[in-house]
Amino acid sequence: MNKKVLILLIAGQLMAFTAKSQDTLLISKDDLVQRVFQNNLQSKIAEQQTAMAKGDLNQSKALFLPSISATQTSMMTNNPLMAFGSKLNQERLTAADFDPNRLNDPDRIENYSVEVQVLQPLLNLDGVYQRQAAQIQVEAYESQAARIQEHMEMEATKAYMQLQLAYEAVSVLERAKYTADQGLKLMNDYFDQGMAKRADVLDVAVRQIEVENQLRYAKSNIRNTSDGLATLLGADIDGTVYKPQSTISSRLQTEDFSNLLSQDRKDLIAMNKALLGHEKMLKSNKMSALPRINAFGNYQVYDNNAFGFGADGYLVGLQISWNIFDGNKNVGKIQKAQAMVEKAKVEKENYTQQAQFELNKTNRQLTDAENKVELSQKAFEQKAEAYRIRKDRFMEGLEKTADLLMAETQMFQKELEHLQALFEYNLTKEYLRFLTR
Repeated sequence: MNKKVLILLIAGQLMAFTAKSQDTLLISKDDLVQRVFQNNLQSKIAEQQTAMAKGDLNQSKALFLPSISATQTSMMTNNPLMAFGSKLNQERLTAADFDPNRLNDPDRIENYSVEVQVLQPLLNLDGVYQRQAAQIQVEAYESQAARIQEHMEMEATKAYMQLQLAYEAVSVLERAKYTADQGLKLMNDYFDQGMAKRADVLDVAVRQIEVENQLRYAKSNIRNTSDGLATLLGADIDGTVYKPQSTISSRLQTEDFSNLLSQDRKDLIAMNKALLGHEKMLKSNKMSALPRINAFGNYQVYDNNAFGFGADGYLVGLQISWNIFDGNKNVGKIQKAQAMVEKAKVEKENYTQQAQFELNKTNRQLTDAENKVELSQKAFEQKAEAYRIRKDRFMEGLEKTADLLMAETQMFQKELEHLQALFEYNLTKEYLRFLTR
């Protein structure tokens, strides 16, 4: 009885796993792009980088906002100087306190003080450029995040087209398998009637097995493509199979793209911002050699009892500080900042050249892909007509089995090649759209 229960439990788990692994979700391209925007991990990383840059920018507000601190101090002393000073701050000195004996050997004194200190920056030119650099860094990260979003849109479109191609391949191979099955059935009938040789039946059977094997690989590719899609969506790979709502269009929809590299591309804008940020930091390091002007003030309350307010006082002032020589530390910072500016210039030039090269190359690839689509379509049409003619002749006993099988194989192969050519052309268009937006 226990064995039966165990078998039933195992069978139930297997059925549940099979049902889960066979879940199929119908998805549209727009829905896929939207879900990628919301869930993709790279986009989330870019958002956090922007948030970090905004945090640095908020820190730079200390350049013009005051700094306020409060301190409470409690102490007990019989130190002659400290005791006299504490009584003086508490405003409770008497003539008796000037007795030399009491000055030299005072009683224990308790002192409780509260101090509120305010520091107000007035002129810090190096900080001004640091804040400008922080603002530029935020803008650079925002542009970079926007470019990542554009890249994710392209990747989502690519994944959707790969899914379309995978299902189209299965469709073609299912038709090929149906044809192969019917051909094998027909050949077996001919063999039974003595109208075909055993070798011909075996040739058709081998062809049927090859098609069935190709179909299994194509169906497995759907699962692989679905797993890749789940990764792109930032979802768990749980065996869910995705199915596109639309199919690959058989019409060649041509589109022309410019060979001129747009300076409005988000990645190029980010590169320009990075260079400008380094230039601001260079100016900041140069300005650090100039004087800084800051205002300060504090308010103190003193008493010999905790939380008392027996005496108070204030102090305000203006401070001008100038770091005249710091052991060449600032000189080294300026040299490093200058080198970073030059490095950013070279990186920008190199990146722009690479981007222009990629644009020119992809434009040529689009022309080649267009020609490939046209040629593959003609080849498919010709092979389909050749197969139809050979099939009619075979039914009349005028064509060899091997020739018919070869014609059938070539026809379905050309159809798959045509679908692949359409996929490559559409993918190249999407990539060019990404490079020129």
